[in-house]
Amino acid sequence: MDLGLDGAVVLVTGASGAIGRAIARAYAQEGARVAAGWYGNEEPAREAAGEKGMTVRIDQSDPASMAAAVREVMRTLGPVAVLVANAVSWPSRAPETWESLAEGFTVNAVGTLTLVDAVLPGMREAGWGRVVIISSDVVDQPVPAGFVYPAAKGALETAVNVLALREAPHGILTNVVRPGFTLTERALSTPGFGREAVDSESAKTPTGRICTPEDVASAVVYLGSAANGHANGETLSVAGGRHLVR
Repeated sequence: MDLGLDGAVVLVTGASGAIGRAIARAYAQEGARVAAGWYGNEEPAREAAGEKGMTVRIDQSDPASMAAAVREVMRTLGPVAVLVANAVSWPSRAPETWESLAEGFTVNAVGTLTLVDAVLPGMREAGWGRVVIISSDVVDQPVPAGFVYPAAKGALETAVNVLALREAPHGILTNVVRPGFTLTERALSTPGFGREAVDSESAKTPTGRICTPEDVASAVVYLGSAANGHANGETLSVAGGRHLVR
């Protein structure tokens, strides 16, 4: 299957994390010129970008930083054809407060949509674009740990419906990929998760295992490519059918 990604400019945010790195690598393997967005740690993003790519620092709490990042990518690689909005900011306050809710929404929801808005003019001019928002299955399967993250992801999923309606006439398709509990370094080191949670979730998942970053990347690359010619406003769960088991 020709994904039509050879030479395409793909911006992946949060490319220093496990899922973002896997997504950036997968696009680079298809010949895309990857702009690997990072905020706290550049080195993992640099490795994931590949030989044709670049890294770009993006602060999703700062609209000027996002606009400057998009300009830098356009100047170095060309107009952005595909945006994968994967970056996430975890709450800085524990327990969560209304202040942390505002902080989380600013970065995770408002920041993401501000970045989307920054790449849309170039996509409209080209008459083609793909936007993939990374969400989470906690949107409809919440956990007691907190409300900032699922609330922000839920807001983004609603916004995708609007973007899908508004931008499809310009040749831009917008979709959501919703990973389940994913095997990452962070998950293994987070209190309350770890290896015990991995084993427990694997036993409850029809496929017998939990999601990997590479599972997520495969879904994202398809939706954010020319091979996807008509999926728009969809939410693709990558959780091995975990939602079928209560």
